Amino acid sequence: MASQSPPPKRMANSERLEALGAAIDRRFSSKSSARGGAPNGRRHRVRWGRLVVFSVLGLVLVLVLGVVADYFYLGSKINHIHVSNIQSANGPENILLVGSTNRCALKVQNKAYGLCQDGVNGINSDIVMIVHVNPATRQLALLSVPRDLFVPNARQSGANKIDAALYEGPSQLAAAIEEDFAIPINHYVELNFDTFASVVNALGGVYMYFPVPIFDAESGLNIPHPGCRLLDGYHALQVVRARHLQIQNNPKNHDFRTWPQEAQSDIARIRRTHEFLRVLASKVASRGLGNPFTDQSIVSSVIGSLQVDQNFSENHMITLARDFATANIANIPQLTYPVVEVQNGSLLYQGYHYGDVEFPVQPTGQATLKTIFQVGANQNSFNYDTLPEAKSFKVSVENGTNIAGQAATIATALTKKGFEVQSIGSRPPNGIANETTVFYGGPPPPASANWNSPNLAAAEKVLNQLSGPAILGYDPSEVTPGALVTVQTGNGIGVLSTIKRTTTTLKKKSGAPVATTTTTRSTASDLYSAPTPTNQPLEPYDPRACNAAHNGPAA
Repeated sequence: MASQSPPPKRMANSERLEALGAAIDRRFSSKSSARGGAPNGRRHRVRWGRLVVFSVLGLVLVLVLGVVADYFYLGSKINHIHVSNIQSANGPENILLVGSTNRCALKVQNKAYGLCQDGVNGINSDIVMIVHVNPATRQLALLSVPRDLFVPNARQSGANKIDAALYEGPSQLAAAIEEDFAIPINHYVELNFDTFASVVNALGGVYMYFPVPIFDAESGLNIPHPGCRLLDGYHALQVVRARHLQIQNNPKNHDFRTWPQEAQSDIARIRRTHEFLRVLASKVASRGLGNPFTDQSIVSSVIGSLQVDQNFSENHMITLARDFATANIANIPQLTYPVVEVQNGSLLYQGYHYGDVEFPVQPTGQATLKTIFQVGANQNSFNYDTLPEAKSFKVSVENGTNIAGQAATIATALTKKGFEVQSIGSRPPNGIANETTVFYGGPPPPASANWNSPNLAAAEKVLNQLSGPAILGYDPSEVTPGALVTVQTGNGIGVLSTIKRTTTTLKKKSGAPVATTTTTRSTASDLYSAPTPTNQPLEPYDPRACNAAHNGPAA
C-alpha cells in the first residue's frame, strides 16, 4: 500500500480562520446574488490581497490595504491616531510613510536595537517617504526624503534634521513637510521595527544577493562571504538600516575593522531600501496573497504596531486597492530628494553641533518634486494653482553669510527676473555652512482644515529661480516688514539665468559647419559635496535580488 502523506500542519486558530473565510465567502456570495451574480456562482470582484503594487508603498500597504478589503473586521484593529495638518484631497493624494525608531513602542525589547529601559528612548524617523497616488491617471510615485536633511521647521523651536521632527509627534513631521517643501500631506502611515520584521517573517523571508563581504557595526549587518542569502525580518532590518557600511576591498583581507567605509551613508541607505522594496514586491508576486491563512498570518503580525491617521478609513484603502489593481511596480518611479552633504564634520548652527547633515539643493530639488507630484513649471505644488506673477509681491534679500555684497548680487539677479526687491540687508551667519532659506509668513497650516497660503505660493515662485543649497521656511518673524517673502542667503546661492545661446561655428576646410556648443556656469562651494542623484544606481557592493546567475532563487 502506498504511504499516505501526513496531514497538513494546522496553524494556530485555524478553525476560527476557516470559519471566518467561509462567512466572508457567504457574504460576498449573497451580495453577488442580490446584484444578479454571474452564472455558476462566479463573483465579479477583485482579489485585492493579490496586489503587488502596494509593496512599494512601504512593506505595509501591500499587505494591510489589500487584505482589509477581504477581511473587514481587521479594519477595526488598525490603530488610528490623530494627526493635525492633514489635507483633504479630491484628486491626487500624498501618503506620508514613516519608519519610527521608537524602541519603547516595541512589543518585545531587543538588545540589538537598544533597550528602552536603558534609556534608548529617542524617537526619530529612520524612513521618511511620500507616496504620491493619482487615481485619475493610475500613476504611483515614491519620494524618499533623506533623514539627515537640515530644514527650517523640523521642530516647533526651529531648524533641525528632518528625522528629529517625529520626536514632537506625527503632526509636527507633517507640518515640516508641508511648510518646507510645499507638499500637502493627505494621509499618514507609521511603522516600527516590529512591523518591518514581522512582514518579512510572515512572507517566509526574502532572498538577497551580496556581491562582496560587507559589515556594519551599528546595524549588526555581517556578511562574511558573497552569495545569495535568505533574510528573516531581523536580518532584513539590518540591511535597510545599515548606514555605516564597510566593504571588503581585498579578497584576502578578512579583518572588517580595516575595510574602507562607504561615503554618503544616508543616501546609500535609501538606495538599498529602494532595492529591498523591489525584492519584496517580487516575493509578494511569486507567493501571491488572497489565501485566508496567508493573509491572516501576515496582517495579524502587522496590525498591532501599524498607525494611520484618523481620516484613513478602511473604505478608502479599498478604493486605492481597486484603482491601482493593474499598476506595474517596475514602472513606479522611486526618487530621492537631491542634497549636498556638508563637508568637514559636524554642522555648527547657532552655536550647536548637529553632526553629519545635508542641505536640499536647487534647481534639481524642485524639479524632482514637480516630477513626482506631476506639477507644471508654473504651478503651486501644494494645490496645483498657478503661481503668482513675480511683480505681484515684494521681496527682501538678507545676506546670511560673511560674503561681502552677496545680498546686492542676488537682489540684482532677482530684479532681472521681474521680482520687486524692496530692500536688502544682512544678518549674522548661523554657522560656517548655511543653506539659503526663502522665508514667508501668514497663518500656519490649520490643525483640521485645508491650507491655502498665498505667502507659500509666492515663496515657491522665488525658490523656483534659485540654485544651490536652498529651501522654503515658514516663520513670520524672519520676514522683513513690508515684504511678502525674505530670501536669507547662504553659501553657494545663485539665481538661475536665462540661457543666452552663443553660437560658435567652426568650419572644416570644405566650409561645412560643425557642431555648436553652449557652456553654462554654476555656483559651487568647497563647503559641500557634489549634489546627489535623484535616481541612484546600485553600487557594485550593494545587496540586490538573487537570480540564477547568483546560484539562488530567481528574482
